[in-house]
Parts: sequence; structure tokens; C-alpha cells
Amino acid sequence: MGKYFGTDGFRGEANIGLTPRHAFLVGRFLGWYYGQKHTEDGERCRIAIGKDTRRSSYMLEDALSAGLTASGADVYLLHVTPTPSVSHVVRTENFDCGIMISASHNPFYDNGIKLINGNGEKMEESVILEIEKWIDGEPEALPLAKREGIGRTIDFAAGRNRYIGYLISLATRSFKNQRIALDCANGSASSIAKNVFDALGAQTVVINDQPNGTNINLNCGSTHMEQLMETVKREQCNVGFAFDGDADRCLAVDDAGNLVDGDLILYICGKYMKDCGQLEHNRVVTTVMSNFGLYKAFDRAGISYVKTQVGDKYVYENMQAEGNCLGGEQSGHIIFSKHETTGDGMVTALKVMEVLMETKQLLSKLASEVTIYPQLLRNVRVRDKEAAQKDPKVLAEVARQEEKLGSEGRILLRASGTEPLIRVMAEAATDALCAQCVDAIIEVMEQEKWLLP
Repeated sequence: MGKYFGTDGFRGEANIGLTPRHAFLVGRFLGWYYGQKHTEDGERCRIAIGKDTRRSSYMLEDALSAGLTASGADVYLLHVTPTPSVSHVVRTENFDCGIMISASHNPFYDNGIKLINGNGEKMEESVILEIEKWIDGEPEALPLAKREGIGRTIDFAAGRNRYIGYLISLATRSFKNQRIALDCANGSASSIAKNVFDALGAQTVVINDQPNGTNINLNCGSTHMEQLMETVKREQCNVGFAFDGDADRCLAVDDAGNLVDGDLILYICGKYMKDCGQLEHNRVVTTVMSNFGLYKAFDRAGISYVKTQVGDKYVYENMQAEGNCLGGEQSGHIIFSKHETTGDGMVTALKVMEVLMETKQLLSKLASEVTIYPQLLRNVRVRDKEAAQKDPKVLAEVARQEEKLGSEGRILLRASGTEPLIRVMAEAATDALCAQCVDAIIEVMEQEKWLLP
């Protein structure tokens, strides 16, 4: 991770950690950088911008547009739209790159700038490092466009509409007689979710689709599933889907009102794809945070799996390198590489619906094949993350607890990427056993004097 950009873009509190000046400078660099690639063909640099519903998204959109056009780029505004729609439009309509203004599942006062390359993938680290140097004053200046070279902004709501059409085309059957609840998190999904499901014939019950600039993710969406669970039961829905602020995540609720998280979605879709002969290499890509119960279910179903670092970026990198077609995270970032290059909440919902419609099974029945193990995660503040994680006595205690769990659980130590924290996680048959394992490991860390007061 760089000074400004993390694994999912440049993120910070609006006008504190992320300001219009930052956005202007990012735009200036990208307009100049991609403009250089058109010096021989004489074409204009074309960059698409989307945003979520945060109040500060409009401010950052204007600043980015100013920087881009000042460097000679033409800017195509998709307006409020999901992150994956920007990726889709860039990839299918020959844009040089795309920008999404969003802080995903964070509260409204945060915001972020996500950069997408011309292939619809997350921007290369080499380009991001050059942007960071420019923000810090290296080089001191970039040329400004002059006269007819100055760029312009163009309304491109049509691009979002084409993405909606693409989503509708993915459905294998009509959703007629299906009662479907949608939680739009007062975010980007508010602009498209109902349109897609209505067009496919569903009876939709939509909640949290009235964004006002400050209510995005507020006690709703994929990080707060209670409202959707209650809605599915009250309205007697067949299924419910919840999205996050920029709609690149999706979690589900089954017909009984129970949560179906990303791990369960990976199993349900993975098993269906295997049965249909669509699961490349008979393998699903997960992260180290996926539940132990998922792996036990995969073993029973004869499906192999890979574990990556946490982050859909790492999931996609593995999928691209090894030719895997399904991967994702417990949080609901699910990637179907046949259809998209990034996590896409709408595609995930449609693929879950495909399984339900084609198998004629209830989601509760499909999810019941996985027994989710109790999980306990505690964050421990330490003096030195790397040293504490490698301490021989800590490692010996981890091994002791793993031996005690045998094949019915696991232990995971993971250092935070941004804070002086070690995350201690245990999965076991009972909550009490999880607590015993985590407490024992933290006690050794305390004895070795790694803990901060």
C-alpha cells in the first residue's frame, strides 16, 4: 500500500484526509498520463467517472473533472452508479480508464477515489505510485492543455443504462411470481436495482432507496442486515438481497429470514457451477477469512479451493493468474470472471437467482448444506506487529491450540495493514471453545509483553 492509496483506492474523511485538491491532482495526472498515449493517433483521452450518493461525491467529481479537462481529457459522467458499472463501461466502450468516487461501506463523511484501468481492472500499482509522487510534488509541473486541447465534460447516463441492459441479459429465466426484497443501502444500487428486477418480472419490495447524501450505509445495506431480514419475513419474500454503498458487494437473506453471507454464496454458486460443468479447474478462490465450515462443505462436494490475502484485489489476481472463474469474500465481494473483472453486487444477486430458478430449490435448503462454525475475532494492540506475530512462544501456543482443535477448527493470526494491531481469530465447534483458544494466545502475548496499554 502507498502513502495515499490503499488496496481499494484513495480513501479518507472528506475535506480532511481526502480533499478537492487531492482529487484535482489525481485528475491532472491521469489526463496527462493517458493523453501521452494518444500523441500518435491524435485521439482524445476519454475517462469515465461514476459516483455514489455521498454529499461530498459531487465536490470530488467536479475537482476530478477540472483536473482531467485541464490536462486535455474528455470526461464522461455516469452520475450515481455502482462501481462495477464503471468497470464494465470502461472495458466495453474503449475508455482509457475509469474513476469511481466512493468509500464503499464506510459512513457518509468518508469518501474515496477508486481507479480502474482500461481493462476494467484495478489500476496498476506502477501508475498509482506515479500519481502519489505527483501529489507530493514530483514532478513540479505537468503541461496544461491549451485552446482546443482543453477537455470537456459529457453527460453519459447512457453508459449506465447500457450496464442495466447487460445485467438484464444475464438472467436465464423470468423472475415472475418471485417476491424479492432489495436493500439498496441508500447508495448506488438505488439507481438501478429495482429497474433490473422489475424488468425481469419480479415483485420487488425495496427498502433504503431514498439517498439524501448523509444516509448511505446508515443502519442498512450489507453491513446492517437486520432490516432486510425483518422485511423478508414480514413481506413473505422468496429471497432478499442487500448491497453496500457502491453496490460491489451483495449479501442475501433466505426465505426463512436467515443471513446468507459471501461464504454461503460461494458454496451455493460453486456447487451449481460444478454440477453444470461451468466451474473452471473445479476450484473456488477464497480468502483466509472464509469460514472453516465452507471448506468442510467444499470437501464434501468435491470442490477444491485457494486461499488468498483479504481483499477482492487479491482474489481477482489469483483468478486471473490461474484461470479460476469464481472467487470472493465472506463480506460479499463475489467475482464471476466470465461476466466481470471486479466484485459486482447485482451480478451476484442475479447468479444466486439463477441457481434458485434452475434448481427450483429454496435458498434456505441450498444454504443448509453448509454448517458455519462459530468464529471469534479479537484485535490486540501491540508494540511491534511483525515481531509479536513471529514470537516463538506465541507461535508455540498457536500450534498447541491448533492441535487441540484438530480437524474441527483453526486459528489465524493476521497483522492489520493500517494499525498496530494483531487480529487473533479462532473457529471451532462452540463459542466457548473459540474464546478459550483466543484467550490463551492473547495471554501469551501479554506474558511476552507485546501488548500496548
